[in-house]
Amino acid sequence: MIASSTMVCSVKVTVYFRNFKIPMCSYPHFYVCIFTDSKQSYAVYRFSILINPSDIVELDAELGNYILHQPLKAAHVFQSVCFVAVKTLSLIGQLQTETQINIVLKLTHLPPLRSYSLDLCEFPLDYASQRFYMMQGIVIAMTTVTKYTQGARFLCSDEACPLSKGFEYIRVHVPGATESATVRNDFLCNLCSSSLQEDRKFRVLGDKQIVEIITAKALHAFQGYSNNQPFRFQSLTIFLRDESVSKMNIGNEYKIIGIPTCVRTSQTAVCIEANSIISYNPEVPSGISDNFRYLLSLTSSSCWKFTAILANIFASQIVPPGTYNLLKLCLLMSLVQTSDRNKELKDCLDILIMTSDTLLVDRLLNFSIKLVPRGIRHPVSTEIFPTLSRNKYGTGAVSIQAGSALLAKGGICFIGDLASHKKDKLEQLQSVVESRSITVYIPGKKFGDDINQQMTFPVQCSFWSFVDMDSSSRRNMQKTNTLIGRMDCSLIPANLVEAFGLLINCNESSSSYPLISTVQHTLKKAIDPEELLYVASKKFTTEDFEKLLAFAKNLNVEFSLEAERMIHGYYLASRRIRTDSISGSKLSASALKYLVSLAEAHARLNLRNKVLKEDVLIAALLFETSLTLKYGATVFCVAPNAVFPFELYNEEYLEQRDIYLNQCQQQLQQFIATYGPGTAIFTSDE
Repeated sequence: MIASSTMVCSVKVTVYFRNFKIPMCSYPHFYVCIFTDSKQSYAVYRFSILINPSDIVELDAELGNYILHQPLKAAHVFQSVCFVAVKTLSLIGQLQTETQINIVLKLTHLPPLRSYSLDLCEFPLDYASQRFYMMQGIVIAMTTVTKYTQGARFLCSDEACPLSKGFEYIRVHVPGATESATVRNDFLCNLCSSSLQEDRKFRVLGDKQIVEIITAKALHAFQGYSNNQPFRFQSLTIFLRDESVSKMNIGNEYKIIGIPTCVRTSQTAVCIEANSIISYNPEVPSGISDNFRYLLSLTSSSCWKFTAILANIFASQIVPPGTYNLLKLCLLMSLVQTSDRNKELKDCLDILIMTSDTLLVDRLLNFSIKLVPRGIRHPVSTEIFPTLSRNKYGTGAVSIQAGSALLAKGGICFIGDLASHKKDKLEQLQSVVESRSITVYIPGKKFGDDINQQMTFPVQCSFWSFVDMDSSSRRNMQKTNTLIGRMDCSLIPANLVEAFGLLINCNESSSSYPLISTVQHTLKKAIDPEELLYVASKKFTTEDFEKLLAFAKNLNVEFSLEAERMIHGYYLASRRIRTDSISGSKLSASALKYLVSLAEAHARLNLRNKVLKEDVLIAALLFETSLTLKYGATVFCVAPNAVFPFELYNEEYLEQRDIYLNQCQQQLQQFIATYGPGTAIFTSDE
């Protein structure tokens, strides 16, 4: 057996065949590539032909119609043309018969018409026409790469038969064919009816991979959508072959051109033989709503007012305006650090919430994840991280299922109450949050392979979770804290708490979260869930927030020199005062990354392209509040409500908040001047 070839040479020639004129040198989007090694004799020579359908249709409508609607017949046309071209130009001396030419048509695109689109939500799927369709979906599972037979040579077993030699009996893979359709032992000679035997040394092997995709609409099942109506979604299987192998990644969204086929295994399933793969990136929104634009102009004199108002009115369908402002600001900042595009997400903002009102916090977080396309609420019946299973198509490959974290690529993975997860899962979560990757080990013995394998996947999402402070286990384990400001987090492993970028204390009994307004809101919503209770809910709708977040997260931001110096100064000073000779520094190297992400998020939420020192202040206050909850207060002591020291009733309170934050900024600069780089307490190494 031999693997598919390595050398590529281009064929450009004009050939007349069956009334089709194909001037290959005339159109830049029409290429014929011969994958072969000229010194080796093969049973099959594979031609990968890249075609722009628009060019072909303009040149010859009949041929274009063949390619679009009868691709298998069109492949026979190209097979004859390429055979004549190769023989005429003497490109492959070992080529003897036309059947040795294996044609693979690669389309650059399909006409943007509905009849060429295959909607994964519509049933029944058309798999009988054997023509090209465009479909779009998110990869939720993939197998390891295995081999399949591209082509094989058969000879008559009767040595007296003239067909016991030569290349008359050639079988090649066609879309939808199984391995047994290409290679088996019951073929008969057409001349003498003797059995055919495969000449194994001429078998040509290629790479194969199977992936499963779902439509983006199916993500609603992971976001709590129901509309009181049951719904279902089903994955679609995609077969990738040869150069298409390993071009798709779990969690990414793609447009795929392929031919639907019906594969019969233990159960009949509709599959797609992939032809072309295009990475899908949605269009960037052009702007925000008029109400938000007007609000931005009114608050343009301050770097803090706009985001304060956003936090104040956000999620008024779930909680009254003015409640949970700190949490809502952090959620908005985490949301603007997401991405809808198939690119690496570097600036994740993980949030861990300590609360005694888990029902309200759960509703608030569940509402928030629906504002971004990849907001995933982890179902308790599934796994957060990838798992292994046997491939149902009997290819011998291992299927890797995505899990909630990889499915939430570029978005948010809300994993619910941390205490509901087992110890081993929490340890795995800690490792992933720290390294931003997950390694899947594939035991060869278990899945019928000789060697063990491992695959590493990047985890590019932010994790949200909460801990119930009033749980019975929490009350039994409660410890007395000796450090000022430190919160008892003994219910959760300390290393996991430290791994989360932000730790937030949501205590509704404090002045920041008045109980009466929340109770009144809950009762009114129970009577009429659809009623808009506040003016803010009518002026700034959920759709307005979706549009705002979609616009803000696509802004490219950069640090001003002043902001960059301040954020590095705060990081070094904070690291210095939280370092002791026994345990070393309590701030990890990732702490600076979180600070940068917080500052960028606040700038984006303000719809600015430049990170200012005012953004760094908010980042420092949020981060310092989190550090205080984890380790206790230090010389740079900030109040738990430092970001929202006053209830935001009107313009006057916003002005008071600005004055307070300006004072905090002076304190931060003094802290950096005293403990930051260049001060006497720093050693030369520091």
